Parts: sequence; C-alpha cells; structure tokens
Amino acid sequence: MTSGSEYPAAWIAANREMWDERVPLHAASALYDQAGFRAGRDEIRDFEAAEVGDVTGKRLLHLQCHMGQDTLSWARRGAEVVGLDFSEPAIEVARGLAADIGLADRAEFVVSDVYEAREAVPDEDYDIVYTGIGALYWLPDIEGWAETVASLVAPGGFLYLTEFHPFLNVFTWDGTAEVKADYFRPEPLVTDEPGSYVDLQAETIDNLSYARIYTLGEIVSAICGSGLRLEFLHEHEVTVFQQFPELMRGEDGYFRMPEGRPRLPLMYSLKASRPA
Repeated sequence: MTSGSEYPAAWIAANREMWDERVPLHAASALYDQAGFRAGRDEIRDFEAAEVGDVTGKRLLHLQCHMGQDTLSWARRGAEVVGLDFSEPAIEVARGLAADIGLADRAEFVVSDVYEAREAVPDEDYDIVYTGIGALYWLPDIEGWAETVASLVAPGGFLYLTEFHPFLNVFTWDGTAEVKADYFRPEPLVTDEPGSYVDLQAETIDNLSYARIYTLGEIVSAICGSGLRLEFLHEHEVTVFQQFPELMRGEDGYFRMPEGRPRLPLMYSLKASRPA
C-alpha cells in the first residue's frame, strides 16, 4: 500500500474528472433536492445526531463533502464548519448553498484532495472530523487517509464516520440475493460506464473511475493504527439509499430488508477519539 504522499495520481485525476462532470446532474436531482434543502430539510440522520451529540460551538471538518449539504446541516445545528472536496464545481455549489441559507459566515469550503487536507484547511485541528456515506470507496490508500484524519483531530476531539457496510458487496441483487463476489478484494475496481447514481441513463463523457472496497477490519485497523482510540463501532440494519431492489423503504425513511427476511448489516458508524 502506498503512503498518503505517493497515492496514484492517475486514480485521483480520473475520479476528479468523473465527479466534476456529475455535479450539475446531482445539483438538479430529486435525490439531493436542493430546493427542499434550502427550505430547511436536515440531511443528518437521527442515529448520527445521537452518536455525535451536541455540536453547538464545535469546530467540525467534513472531508469529501461533495456539495456540502451534510456540512451545512451540521452548521444549522450550531457547528462552525469547514467542508473539503477535490471537485471545484462541487465546492462552488456548496458555497452557493451556504450563501442562499445565510450560513456563509459559519461555513467555509475548500478545494483540495483529502490527502492534502493538512495544508489546505484553515485551522490546525478540529473538535470533530466527519466523513462518510460513500466516501471511503474512492480512496486509494486507507492507511494514508487515516493518518491524515488523525492529524486533524484536536486533543479531546474525535473522528465520526458513517458508511455503507462493505459486507453488502458480496451479493448480486437481481431479484434474489446471492453471494457471488469476494469480500476480500485488494485490487482496485476500474469502471468506465456512463451515468450516475442519481440517473443511471444520463449521457456522460468522463466515465473512467477507480475505487477500492475495504473490509471493515481494514478500515478499523487503519484508524486504530493512526493513534486514534476506537470508542464504538455500530452496525445498522438500515440504509439511506436503495442500493438493491429488495430493500424496502419504511415509514422512517430508511431502507431495510423486507419483513421476514434475515436482517443484514447495511451501514455502520464509528467514533474514534484523540486523548485530551
């Protein structure tokens, strides 16, 4: 595995081009519903709010923030926030949203690759470093990422992460769930297909992307190896996105396996702290 300073440049460049092109699709999509967000919709899930706790007056850094809607939701809850993403179009959208909802004075957005966050963000460290929901999949180096994160957590502060559970990647979902893929996949996943998760039929040009499915053990070991202390690891039987046709949406808005079917870990969350 490469160190954070030696990650593959081609990997990052291709992914940046792919995400840059998809920002307008995402900003206009029903999934992100930016009109609803401007009107006050909160993007923070109830379990996230409970596990993170009161953020009033806290300095929160959101890594890989995309268009900043989660970032700004934490600002609405009272945090002083910085959002970081490598896509300049995404950050431009985030800054526009911050201005539209009157939070430009409490939310700063920075264009930077996550491995260069130490040099890019305005403060030396933060009370809360937050990331998740589809972020880790795009990283070429989980150990380098964890080292960067740990260097940004203030004494007495913590990393909070919520993500899709990697266990789900062993299944194919074409009407019946069946185990067809390895859970342990050290090789990169290279994709060159048009579309986006907000519109699978969208005609796009910059389609090459690189990703890596890390096991839960790899992720937790990288975080603990960075010097942070694991406070908890929670696995959740619900998810925020219908990744597979079998998942059913409940009255609470979450997706889960149908009643009567075995429950599966669909998401996880963790908290890892730096001693005061």
